[in-house]
Amino acid sequence: MRVVAKKLGQWYRKNARDLPWRRTRDPYAIWISEIMLQQTQVKTVIPYFERWMRAFPTVEALARAPLQAVLKQWEGLGYYRRVRNAQAAAVQIVERHGGQFPTTFAEVLALPGVGRYTAGAICSVAFHQPTPILDGNVIRVLSRLFGIEGNPRDKSVNKKLWSLAEALVSVPGVEPSQLNQALMELGALICLPRLAKCAECPVKGRCLALAANRVEELPALRARAPARQRRFIAFLVRRRGKFLVRPRPPEGVNAGLWEFPNLEVPLKTKDLAALARPFGMAATDPILQVRHAITNSRILLEVFQATLPMPVQPPCVWKTAAEAKRLPFTSAHRKVLEVVAN
Repeated sequence: MRVVAKKLGQWYRKNARDLPWRRTRDPYAIWISEIMLQQTQVKTVIPYFERWMRAFPTVEALARAPLQAVLKQWEGLGYYRRVRNAQAAAVQIVERHGGQFPTTFAEVLALPGVGRYTAGAICSVAFHQPTPILDGNVIRVLSRLFGIEGNPRDKSVNKKLWSLAEALVSVPGVEPSQLNQALMELGALICLPRLAKCAECPVKGRCLALAANRVEELPALRARAPARQRRFIAFLVRRRGKFLVRPRPPEGVNAGLWEFPNLEVPLKTKDLAALARPFGMAATDPILQVRHAITNSRILLEVFQATLPMPVQPPCVWKTAAEAKRLPFTSAHRKVLEVVAN
């Protein structure tokens, strides 16, 4: 453990990428970066993080911001429950901690939307506490380095990996911030899921998977279920320079975001124009198709030109292109707006 920890720290100090959240010890900024990085690539997160910190530079700014403004800053990152939890956590920090980010692992873990990994990352990076982390990258590094058999999602295997992560970050003389970030960085740059760059690894001489020629076999993750194919029909209604749009319900998927009137249909549905009738619309020509992927779903969104001969029914409202662009739209419908509003 001591040798591995020392080598990882040395490697990280020489090879760490210059990322905006690594230029600060502000726990708020580190927290925001961590929740943005969940399920999202670093290159995607960087501009979002920089815009977010300009819009909401402090916990207090996030806590008092209108939800629509918060969702707009997050627009396109997906997994919107993350950002709703973030604002709820900011409110909790203001109300229970006087606006000061909590400094103990237990208090950080108690924040809405913060799990063991995120709390460990914040406490180690911001407060130099020896708190372990375990995300996809770290799981891969530890599984290979220590030759861990079994599916990391299984309870017993996962427990073993957490124990290894804790032992590494607790090595005397090790800087917890550097050790944890080294594990993440190694998984992101060197210990890749496929075609790992083992020759460049600082701990290759200690890696049991490499010694046994089993790097590609570990971690032993089960194959994911095939992606589900889904089909949606949306209706584009224009009147006097305005579009008909509606907000998503306040609960459920994409809560609070905006979209064009739409519905999900069976994949083999043929009479698409008839689908507009329950909306009181008359659909005419198809305009465009948008393909979109989320988690384990592959979505085809087909957009039809439509007319509305009757008065608008809530929650639908009329918005100009400029007004619509200021609203937080779901990713697929934002793509539609970008096409039709130009």
